[in-house]
Amino acid sequence: MTTSNAADCAGQPRGQKCPCMSHCPLGNVMRLIGGKWKVSILCALYSDGATRYNELRRKIMGITNTMLASSLKELEADGLVLRTQYMEMPVRVEYSLTDSCDGLMPILLQLAQWGVSGIKTR
Repeated sequence: MTTSNAADCAGQPRGQKCPCMSHCPLGNVMRLIGGKWKVSILCALYSDGATRYNELRRKIMGITNTMLASSLKELEADGLVLRTQYMEMPVRVEYSLTDSCDGLMPILLQLAQWGVSGIKTR
C-alpha cells in the first residue's frame, strides 16, 4: 500500500480513481466529525467556549440526551473535545475544544460560508 495525501487526490483527473481511496485522509476526517451532530457540537463550543452539558443540549435543537452523550464521548476520545470535571457539590462538568480543533474550526467556518453562498437550490 502506498502512502498518499490529499494533494494526490486534487491532482487526479475527474473520473479517475484517486490513489488514496484505500486510505483516504478525508475519510479519516469524516470518521472524526461525520454524523448529524458532531459539527453542531463543535460549532457551539467554538462560539461559546467552555459549556456545561445541559446548556449545550439546549443550544443544539433536536439532539437527544443519548446522542449528545455519545457524540461528546467520541469527540473526547478522538481528542477534539476536552471534558473537565470540577469536584464540587453538585459535580460540575464543562466541555471545551482542544488545541487540536484550532486547525479544524477555520475549515468548518469556510464550509459554513460556502453553504450560505455557494450552494444552488434545485
